[in-house]
Amino acid sequence: MAALISPSILSADLTQLGSDLQACEAAGADAIHIDVMDGRFVPNITFGPDIVAACKRATSLPLDVHLMIVEPEKHLKTFATAGADYLTVHYETCPHIHRTLQIIRELGVKPGLTFNPGTPVDPLELLADMVDLVLIMSVNPGFGGQTFIPQAIDKIRQTRAILDAQGSKAIIQVDGGITAATIGANYEAGARNFVAGTAVFKHPNGIAGGVRALRDALI
Repeated sequence: MAALISPSILSADLTQLGSDLQACEAAGADAIHIDVMDGRFVPNITFGPDIVAACKRATSLPLDVHLMIVEPEKHLKTFATAGADYLTVHYETCPHIHRTLQIIRELGVKPGLTFNPGTPVDPLELLADMVDLVLIMSVNPGFGGQTFIPQAIDKIRQTRAILDAQGSKAIIQVDGGITAATIGANYEAGARNFVAGTAVFKHPNGIAGGVRALRDALI
C-alpha cells in the first residue's frame, strides 16, 4: 500500500486555512488531520467542531479528527455531525473503549484508536476488529514541532504484528516528528499513514514542496 499523507492543520496558517487546505488537496495529500485538544488531557487547547465543519466546507479530502480530550464519548456525535470521516480516540481516556469505538462506527464514522508513547499496544489484541486506524504517537501529544521518539518504531512493528495476527485491515498511522528524514523507517516498520504538520505547512518550498519531499523520501 502506498503511503498516505495527512497534513495536520495544527501547523497551518489559520488566517488562510481555506486556501491552505486547498493547497494540500492540490499537492496530492490524502486527508486532513485535525487535532482536537482540551487543555486537560493535553496541555494545549486547539480546535472544536466548528473548525471541523469549516474544513468540511473548504476541502473534499477526508477529515481525520484526532480527539485528544477527556470523556470523548460525550462529543462523538457532535464531531460526526460536523463532518469527521475518522474519529480517533485515545486508549488512555476511554475506560469503556469497546463501547466508544462501537458508537463511532454506529455514527457512520471510521473508528481510530490512539496510543501515547508510554502506553503499551497490547490491548489492541482485543480491539483490532473494531478499528479502521491505529495511531501511534511518536511524540508526547499537545504541541507541534516536536522531535520524533525513536522507540515508536518498535511499537509500530508490534502493532503490525498484532493486526496481521488478527487479520485486521486497519491502517497504522504515525503522528509526531514526521519528516523526510524519519518517514522511511516508519514505513518499513509497517506504518502507512503519516501525519505531518511542520514538515508540510512550514516547508521552505511551500505546502506542495512539503508533501512532495515526504513522498520522495519513500522512493
